[in-house]
Amino acid sequence: MALPVASLLFHQQDILEALGEAPSEDKDALLLSWIREQDKTGGDTLPEFGPDLTWLNVERALSLHTDLHGKIVILDFFTYCCINCLHILPDLQTLEHCWKDTDGLVVIGVHSAKFPHEKVTDGVLAAVQRYNIEHPVVCDGEAQLWQALGVSCWPTVLLLGPRANPLFAFVGEGQGATLSLAVAAALRYYREKGEINDSPVGLAPFKGPLSSSMLRFPGKICLLDEEEGQPAGLVIADTGNHRVLVIDTTGQVLHCVGGRLRGYSDGTFSKARFNMPQGVCSLGKKIFVADTENHLIRQIDLQNGLVSTLVGTGVQSKDFEGGNVGPKQPISSPWDVAIGCSADGVANAVVYIAMAGSHQVWAYMLQDCTLPRGRKVNSGACVRLAGSGREENRNNMYPHKAGFAQPSGISLGQSAHGPCLFVADSESSSVRVLLLNDGAVQGLVGGERDPTNLFAYGDVDGTGVDAKLQHPLGVAWCPPDGPLYVADSYNHKVKTIELKTKMCRTLAGTGKPSNIEGLEFEHVTFNEPGGLCVSLAGELLYVADTNHHRIQVLDVKKRTASTLAIRFVDVVDVAVDSTSINRSIVSRTSPHVHLEPVTVAPGQGLHLALSLDLPAGACLTEGAPSYWQVQGSNWFLKEQVISGRLARPPDETVIMLQVPGSDDVQQRRTTLSVESLVYYCLQKEGTCLMKGVTFTFELHVTEDQKAGNIEVSLVHKL
Repeated sequence: MALPVASLLFHQQDILEALGEAPSEDKDALLLSWIREQDKTGGDTLPEFGPDLTWLNVERALSLHTDLHGKIVILDFFTYCCINCLHILPDLQTLEHCWKDTDGLVVIGVHSAKFPHEKVTDGVLAAVQRYNIEHPVVCDGEAQLWQALGVSCWPTVLLLGPRANPLFAFVGEGQGATLSLAVAAALRYYREKGEINDSPVGLAPFKGPLSSSMLRFPGKICLLDEEEGQPAGLVIADTGNHRVLVIDTTGQVLHCVGGRLRGYSDGTFSKARFNMPQGVCSLGKKIFVADTENHLIRQIDLQNGLVSTLVGTGVQSKDFEGGNVGPKQPISSPWDVAIGCSADGVANAVVYIAMAGSHQVWAYMLQDCTLPRGRKVNSGACVRLAGSGREENRNNMYPHKAGFAQPSGISLGQSAHGPCLFVADSESSSVRVLLLNDGAVQGLVGGERDPTNLFAYGDVDGTGVDAKLQHPLGVAWCPPDGPLYVADSYNHKVKTIELKTKMCRTLAGTGKPSNIEGLEFEHVTFNEPGGLCVSLAGELLYVADTNHHRIQVLDVKKRTASTLAIRFVDVVDVAVDSTSINRSIVSRTSPHVHLEPVTVAPGQGLHLALSLDLPAGACLTEGAPSYWQVQGSNWFLKEQVISGRLARPPDETVIMLQVPGSDDVQQRRTTLSVESLVYYCLQKEGTCLMKGVTFTFELHVTEDQKAGNIEVSLVHKL
C-alpha cells in the first residue's frame, strides 16, 4: 500500500483549499462529501501496531484492529523537544474534552524521537507528566510507525476512520479548527452508518507518585538583585507548579507567586496564575517572567505585591514582526528573558526575550531607546530583534536574515565585539551570539556550518562547530571575562565555554539521568537541566535540575555539588485568600471519591453539599487555610476554578453553581472535580493534621428544560 501520509497530503489538497474558501455553513457538507468518497473507495487500512512498542497511559498495549476498531482515531506524531508539537496539545485537549473514548474518539500520541535521549522511556514519561498528556502514548523510539506511514516532519496528525482507514493528514501547527470539524464530521457520518463503537478502551493516565520536593519540573533560575550590600536571593520558575518562588540563599521562601493550578490572572501574589512559566530575570524590586504557555511576559512587583501583564494577549501569535504596545502585541511561547542595555548604551532599557515559538529573539522596551542598526523604539513596545522566523541555524550580519531554531535560553554578556546576548539554540544544539551594537548573529559552539542541518548533535568536548551539544536549554555568563556556562540538557551535563578560544568542556555531570547524589563534579547527576545562574562572586553555580525537581548548587572552586533545600517558613505553601489548594498535597494525601454522572439542564441550578466528618474530638485548626475548590471546563465554569473557605464541620458547605443557558452551552459533557484540603487538630492527642479529599463526577447537559435545583451530596469521613 502507498504511504498513507504522503498519499493523503497529495490527494486532499483540493478539499483543504475548498474548505479554506468556503463559508462556515458549507464546510460540514464538504467534509462529509470527502469522507463519503474516501469510504466509498474502501481505501487501505493501516497495519497493526508493532508488538515491541512501549505504551503509556493505558492499561495494556492497544490493538489498532481490535481495541480501536469502531473508533475515530487521531495519531499525533510528536517529539517532546519540539515547540511546534507542544502547540498542538491544546487542540487535542479541546477535542478530548468534547468527545471521549466512549463517544467514539481516541487520541494517541506517537512519540517518534529526534534526539537519542528522547528514545528513553523514562524521558518520555517525564514529558507526559510535565505537559499533562492524559491520552495514550506509544513510544516509537526507532521510528517504526514514522517510517511505515510515511511521516516526514513534526508535528504530523493522521485522522483515521473506524476501520483504521486514513481520512486526513495535517502537517504543522495551527490547523486545530479544521481538525475539529473533520472529527465531528467523521463521528457523525460513521455513527449514522452504525460503525462507531462506544466501549471504553482501557485508558489509564499515569498517576505516579510526585517527587517529595517542593518543586516540580523547575525551568529557569536567576539572581534576585542585591540590596544595600545584603546577599542576593534567587528567583525560581517552579514550572510544573505554575508559580514563581523568591527565596533567600539558604532556601527559605520569601514570596510564593501564583498557585499550583495553571491559569491566567493578574493581581496579588495569591490570586495571580501562570501557565508553565519558564524564564525569569530581575531588576530592583521587579521580576520579569516568561509565562510560556500563556504566551505572555509578566511582571512581579515585590514592592506592591502585585503581578501584571506587560506583553501578550494570552493567545499564541503568528506575528513575526511585532511593534505594538505590550498588552496589544501577541507573542508565541517565550522561553527565557534577560534585562540589558540598548544599542545606544542605555542601561537596563530592554527586556530581551527568547521567543521559542517563533524561532526568534524579541525585545520589550522599558525606556525609549535604540535597537541595532539605529532602529528607534518607544517605551512599552515589543518588537522582533533578530531571526527570520524560519527554523534554522543561520548566522548573518543582518539580524532579520539570521535564523534560530527554538532559542530557549539567553544571557547578557560581553564578547570581543561588545555587549551581546548568548543564546542557547536548542533545536540546532548550538550556542549562538547576538551582538547588541549591530545585531549580527554568530555561531559560538555546536551545531553545523550547514544552516539547514538541525541534527548536528552529540556529546563532544571541542572547539567551535567541532564541539557537540544535545538540545541545550540554558546559558549563564560569569562576568567580567567568563566563562559561559551551558545547561546541556539532553546530555545531562553542565559545560563551560571559554569565549576567546571557543573551547567547550564538560564541567559536571556523568551524562546519565540517574538520581544519585554525588558530591564531586565527576559523580554529579542531572536529568535534563533546564536553566542556571552564577552567584555575584562567581564561585557558585545554581542549576535547575528539571527532571529531578531540585536546584543543585555547584561550588566551582571546590568542585563539589549539593542540593538546595527549599523551605516554606514564613510563607504558607497554600494561598491564604481561598484562591487555590495545594494540589500536590491533596493528590498525595487524599482519596478520590468517584460519583455517578449527574444530569442537568441549561439554566438549572447545581448545588453541591460538601459535608466532611472530622474524627471525634477534632476541630478545624484556627487560622489555617482549610478550603474547597471546584474545577471544570471553561464553558461551564467561566473562571475555570472557583474556591472558598470550608464551613466548620459538622455544618455543610453548600457550593451553588449555575448551568449555562442554552445559548452558552458549547458541549454536552464535562467532568467536575471538587477538592478539599482540611487542617484540623486532635485535641486529646495534642496533634494537628492536614488531610484532603477529591470528589469527581461527570456532568451531562440535556436539552430538556427543567425547573428547580439539582443537589449533589459530597460526604466523606476523614
